[in-house]
Amino acid sequence: MSVITSKLTRDQERMICSMFGYAKLNLIYKASVHSYNNNNFHYKCNQQGPTLTVAYNNTGFIFGAYISKDYAQTGQNIVDEKAFLFSFDGREQNPEPYRVTSTGQYSFNDGDTGPNFGSLVFLFNNEAAIQSNPGNFFNFDPLKMHGNDLVLTECEVYRVEECDALLAKPWRNVTWNAECKKGLMETIANWKSDINSVSQARILLVGQVGAGKSSFFNSVSSVFKGHVTSQANTGTAGTSLTTQFRTYSIRGGHSKKPLPIVLCDTMGLEEGLNAGLDIEDFTSILKGHVQDRYQFNPSMPLQEEAPGFRKSFTLKDKIHCVVYVIDTAKVKLLPARMIEKFAAFRRKTNQLGIPQLVLMTKVDEACPLVAEDLKTVYCSKNIEAMMREVAAQLGMSMSAVIPVKNYSQELELDLHTDILLLNSVIQMLWVAESYCDDLFLDEEEKAD
Repeated sequence: MSVITSKLTRDQERMICSMFGYAKLNLIYKASVHSYNNNNFHYKCNQQGPTLTVAYNNTGFIFGAYISKDYAQTGQNIVDEKAFLFSFDGREQNPEPYRVTSTGQYSFNDGDTGPNFGSLVFLFNNEAAIQSNPGNFFNFDPLKMHGNDLVLTECEVYRVEECDALLAKPWRNVTWNAECKKGLMETIANWKSDINSVSQARILLVGQVGAGKSSFFNSVSSVFKGHVTSQANTGTAGTSLTTQFRTYSIRGGHSKKPLPIVLCDTMGLEEGLNAGLDIEDFTSILKGHVQDRYQFNPSMPLQEEAPGFRKSFTLKDKIHCVVYVIDTAKVKLLPARMIEKFAAFRRKTNQLGIPQLVLMTKVDEACPLVAEDLKTVYCSKNIEAMMREVAAQLGMSMSAVIPVKNYSQELELDLHTDILLLNSVIQMLWVAESYCDDLFLDEEEKAD
């Protein structure tokens, strides 16, 4: 699956952001991916708060508009004193914004069309085009705005995340000190299942290519080893670097004994047919049929008579918790096919009664405030909004969504990163314990 990326260069993004002061742009809609369609635009962009529309044409102009209020399809003309249009040719420094023609003037129409700023209407007639009508809300010279080129080569919409987007109090309480880290590590090391045959909780990580599944294992392992390590393959390739089913035990402390948790890594999910993890292979993994280091074949699911198929298995070979791994910065860019794939995996997991969590990685890349201070992760309005979005898309409760930051480019451990990682492992163990408890009760009832 190709990664959805911004068309803006770093310098162009910096120039645009200079009009706001300090802000971060989060891409939520890209016409070449989500189609030049008004309904798709509203599906991706409604109720997203401040947004920036950025359009491109063959003449080389980059132009668009900013509004500080939500799209909500009220059908009304809206007054927004912070709204403006802008344009530059991709090379000029610090493009000047165009304000409304008079105080109290409408800034945009909140209807069913594409982004409609009166003077400029994007996705006009559901096509890669604009309608230009200077003087309606805003006034400008068409030659300087878009070079009289009304055909678009791309149209993107970004959520504008401002620097003051913090809640007064965190909505989850976390203790951020070394004593807490030590306690979490001890809790993990001392975890035991009520079922004697299950000495380790088996956690299956499932997610898109590049979401951070392998990096999560490396990061958790790093915490217990006391230094940054990279046992599992990681990278930014367009297709999955993980081609085998891998089970990773974590060793920690002076004893180097395996911890009571096994993290299972799989191929990344991809949109196309015969690409990425197949749902039949996923089901076989859940049931305990797939052996460690089985080489995936996306065009042919694992067959019962094939090498790598485990015919004889016990409860310890089954998956005790499924964790969906999602890149926080790309929450709004999840394609419809990918959401459908997650839904299919969710249904299969529910049928087997296995508990599920969501791990939201790269929170530092999704919010500049969290990048500056990881302790603000549960104060960030942006992170909370994206967590709610994921919960809604996957049909899960907010309590099942856990934000983390993996180690990716660091050479030294960070206390706050460690605490988020350890808290996520604790949650996995708790839900796995609930699953084992249910099985234990079932066995007792059968015995009676």
